[in-house]
Order: sequence, then C-alpha cells, then structure tokens
Amino acid sequence: MIETRAVTIAVWTALTFGTAPAQCQQQREAIRDGYPTRPIRIVVGNPPGGGVDIVARVIGQKLAERWGYPVVIDNRAGAAGIISMDTVASATPDGHTLLGGSGSMILLGVRKKVAYDIRKTFVPVSQMSTTPYLLVVTPSLPVKSVKELVAYAKTRSLTYASSGTGSAVHLGMELFGSMAGIQMVHVPYKGSSQSLIDIAGGRVQLAITNILSGAPLVKNGQIKALAATSLKRASTFPELPTVAEAGVPGYEVTNSYYLYAPWKTLPRVLAVLNAEIGQITTATDVKQRLAAEGAEPAAPASLPELRQNFLAHVDLWEKFISTSGVKLVD
Repeated sequence: MIETRAVTIAVWTALTFGTAPAQCQQQREAIRDGYPTRPIRIVVGNPPGGGVDIVARVIGQKLAERWGYPVVIDNRAGAAGIISMDTVASATPDGHTLLGGSGSMILLGVRKKVAYDIRKTFVPVSQMSTTPYLLVVTPSLPVKSVKELVAYAKTRSLTYASSGTGSAVHLGMELFGSMAGIQMVHVPYKGSSQSLIDIAGGRVQLAITNILSGAPLVKNGQIKALAATSLKRASTFPELPTVAEAGVPGYEVTNSYYLYAPWKTLPRVLAVLNAEIGQITTATDVKQRLAAEGAEPAAPASLPELRQNFLAHVDLWEKFISTSGVKLVD
C-alpha cells in the first residue's frame, strides 16, 4: 500500500533581528547555544485538520515567531499513527524533528504495535493541551448521575460504543467498568459519528466521546452527558462533575497532546523546548485559540514531571491490559 504523504508548511515567517528586542534576544540566545539552527519539523500521525494537527500548528506558529525559523507540520497519516512514531524514532536526536502525539501513542506502545519500547524511544518535551471526554448515555436510560449509572449497570446488561477496538475510548470504558465494578458489552464502530447516532437512537446505551463530537448532541438533547472524564471539570461544561468526583474516585481518561523528542536528544535542547512551549501555552491568545478548538492549554510542567507522568501512564495501561482480560483483537 502506498501511503499518501502530506507535508504542509505551518509557518514560513521571515523574521529578522530588527524586530522586537525581547524576541531578538531569545533568538540570539537560542542560536548561541546551537539550537535551533534550521527549520523544525513536527510530525503528526493524522491528516491536516485533526486534533493534534490543529494544536501543533498553533504551537508551531508561535515557535516560528519567537525563533525566526520555519516550523513544518509533516502529516504522516496511516497505520493508526505508527508511521509518524517510526519517523521520529529513527530521526537524528537534535531537536529539529519532533513528534506531535496523543494518548493513543502510549496505547500503541503497550499493545506492542511497534517494535520498540516507547519508554526508551521518546522523551516528552511538553504537554501542549488536554481535552476531556464526556461520559454520555442515551436519553431513554433512566439515570441522571454516574452513581445511578453504576447501580443500574449492576442489575442488567448495558452496551457501550467505541470508535474501534483498542482505541482510547474503548479502553477508557473498560477502565471505567473495572474501577466501577461493572461489566458492559462492547460495540465497536469505525468512527465516532455513527456510534453517537446510535446512542441518540437508543441502539447502544452509552460511551465516552470526544467533547468536540459530543457537545452539539448534548446541547440539543439528543444524548445525555453525565460527567467529564478529566480530573478537573471541563471548561466547556463546568456544570458537569468529573467521573472521579461523581462516584469512581481516581478515574481519569483524557485526550492530551504532547510534543516528544527522539531518545538521546541533548538535555539543553530539551530544556529550551520545554521552556519556550511552556511560555507559549500560557499566553492569552494561545489559550483563546485552543479554547475555540475545544482544547484546554496544559499548565507548564518540568521535564522530570513530564517524564514521570509519561511512565506512570505507560505502566497504568500496560498493567490494565495485561490483567483485565480485555479483548484487543482487531
């Protein structure tokens, strides 16, 4: 099969040192330290217009403005993101090739869909944004809260939809069932659109869904939202409790977007990237742009914090998949 490679230029900004003094000073310091020295490429495993692509473009534009080097978004769609992961895994570890990845990257790693240990292949550089999912049910289901849903599910069999076996929403629902002490029947779809239609029509009872996809149906009453899957309430639905506070303590599943560098990238390069992107994601205009896309900018975190969080999530999903007996046959 021939994979279509779409390479799009996110930004090609020709800035000079004659612009804003503070910005020029940042450029001079970066160049003096030997990074960056040429255009930066961010590889994403989705076509243009996907979630991580949109967020990477926002961050990439700001990096180009601050440093005066173009930032290229290299769309390597295909194989559920494996092509993009392989591209960055084999790239020179000099900070000029980065991976824009979501939580699905960790799932691909723990499911052994790649030939390498992702813990020793990628280094998390920065969390760009996070988007909670919504726990939604068909309107005819006689429950109004997570606690009522759990109690109801303990007395009868419920079906839940996902966008595919092994997807984040599939495993997120399995984790929910495991932590809540209930069993449900999985009904996989090829995407979220048809699954949401079937939830609205009562053909399946519940799911966790991307907030961008689910929000319109929730707002017009076609489906009912019970909670957000993040540890903090979603800014788009502040009235909704989180699953953790509504009855399943500790539960968290989010669609977070990170930038990763290849293993063995120099610490000083990682530090520059971490500091710059941390400043970008806290800028007011960036927060507004991400909010318009349904994403929430992540709070800046240090490299050790990012690494610890990355390893914790790998361990969590690795343990869950190996002990839960969840079926992952494609």
